[in-house]
Amino acid sequence: MKVVVAHNRYREAIPSGENVIVDTEMAQLAAAGVEVLPFQRSSDSIGQLPAAEKALLPVSPIYGRAAQRDLAALLAEHRPDVLHLHNPYPLLSPWVVRTAHAHGVPVVQTVHNYRQVCSSGLYFRDGHNCTDCRGKVIGWPAVRHRCYRGSAAQSAILATALAVHRPTWRSVDRYIALTDRIAEHLRDYGIAEPQIVVKPNGLPDPGEPDPLGDGFLYAARLSPEKGLGLLLEAWRRHPDGALGELRIAGDGELRPLAERAAAERGDVTYLGVLDSAGMVAARRAAAVVVAVPTWNDVLPTVILEAMAAGRPVLGTAVGGIPYLLGAGQHPLGAGQPGPIGGWAVAPEVAALAEALPTARAQAAALASDARKRYVQEFHPDVLTPRLIEIYRDVAAASGRTSR
Repeated sequence: MKVVVAHNRYREAIPSGENVIVDTEMAQLAAAGVEVLPFQRSSDSIGQLPAAEKALLPVSPIYGRAAQRDLAALLAEHRPDVLHLHNPYPLLSPWVVRTAHAHGVPVVQTVHNYRQVCSSGLYFRDGHNCTDCRGKVIGWPAVRHRCYRGSAAQSAILATALAVHRPTWRSVDRYIALTDRIAEHLRDYGIAEPQIVVKPNGLPDPGEPDPLGDGFLYAARLSPEKGLGLLLEAWRRHPDGALGELRIAGDGELRPLAERAAAERGDVTYLGVLDSAGMVAARRAAAVVVAVPTWNDVLPTVILEAMAAGRPVLGTAVGGIPYLLGAGQHPLGAGQPGPIGGWAVAPEVAALAEALPTARAQAAALASDARKRYVQEFHPDVLTPRLIEIYRDVAAASGRTSR
């Protein structure tokens, strides 16, 4: 089988779970015998584009001319069975779906966010969840609030692109929804049920877990929607040292908040930005990983990494987190069947403050279940065959001969 994987990479200076997942999935497919043809552009390249291409950048979210030319040549040369699209913005544009279909190639898209409707992709602005653009022909609220890159002009272009490409999105042959929450979003957008399949991302197996450490690890982009402020408010409701150590890793606009908490309390440590080896060491030192976004986060990679390492997760019951943890909407995962990867609580200070000591006390008992949940639900040996089967079904339905 031959598959084109199309992805506009996010800037490398800003950690992107989506970039990591795309790279990991391509490696897993190649290891399973699939011929992978990467078709990628990087937002880092924008500054080095020729003048003619720079002049066309404002319309690239609607129609990326250079990308369509190059993709058409790739499709004509290699005649793939399927094109698998991830992020099309800004340099690819959703037009790649039309280009693929013009060459008789069916399209699968993994939906990593809410950008069919929301210009920022988050359904979140100004510190709160927002669905103001849902159901509108053009997302004028996104323009008014400068939701895309803080620019009214760029927000207007993206809102226009979303309106222009509504028929494009509805023509995608199969959507891969990472969680049940994304499947719900797609149905609300008008995608027919047969076009949607729920399949989460997976990560390579890091091997048998190290013995449990102590305390909590929070590792994320330090931006408001990731919940650092919520966590620190909940942490302050307990005496200094009562919960062990809270280690914070990452960078972003809320870095001063992390640094101030570390200066004020002896049980908070700010680790800064960690490389992959540093993250492995930080997880090893912890008993519980904390993932407490206040937006409807789709599939935080940090949760998969934690469960793979045998670390249970204390998360907020938003977005795809209850699905990942197997905890439903029930606080502390009560009454759920099968292995549970942690605890899902309301994104509120009181609920999180109450859950922190419970999570610390139960971490050792839940560690093996967290690892089992990863092995049963998110291991490449489980997910890669499922992805290949999706490709085969779509190729067969379109009349392509899967190889």
